[in-house]
Amino acid sequence: MEEQLVPGFRFYPTEEELVGYYLQHKLLNPLDDRFSRIIPVVNIYEHDPWQLPEMAGVLNCREPDQWFFFCPRQEREAQGGRPNRITPSGYWKATGSPGFVFGNNRMIGTKRTLVFYEGRAPSGTKTKWKMNEFGSISQEQATTSNAQPEMETQRDEFCLCRIYVNSGCMRAFDRRPLVNDFAHDAGAAAGDA
Repeated sequence: MEEQLVPGFRFYPTEEELVGYYLQHKLLNPLDDRFSRIIPVVNIYEHDPWQLPEMAGVLNCREPDQWFFFCPRQEREAQGGRPNRITPSGYWKATGSPGFVFGNNRMIGTKRTLVFYEGRAPSGTKTKWKMNEFGSISQEQATTSNAQPEMETQRDEFCLCRIYVNSGCMRAFDRRPLVNDFAHDAGAAAGDA
């Protein structure tokens, strides 16, 4: 039976919520399946990106913009090696340098952007499929000044991936207004009345 959602409901978590709540909960309780209906565990490298939307959780399987997955880390990646990001018809290639996710004025995770290429490296064809891969940083290691975010501070059991198709325009995934913006807009509207 397909679960019905409230009309207008959308699953649009912020990066802080993805890392600080969903990924942290999964890392602390890997056998707890409560979040598997929302964000399923899928080895995304066993599938091509256009196959993934139908595997998405109940809250975002009909979502046209983005889909979320917990992806188990590969053994070689957990030991400090490079991950194998090859799929049946292409590969995911990292772009740029990793960024950080902050929550409560401290670093809580890493964010890496990847682009999907059809074919085999290095002659693959770039597609519009993109992925943000989020990793968690343990609290005690995030506070040290000489921590290496990609190697020694990243927790290795799972990463959380956001898969989407690049629309060609700049778009923010967090479409909720900032608290200050909302208060400012509400104050302006009250002053107009």
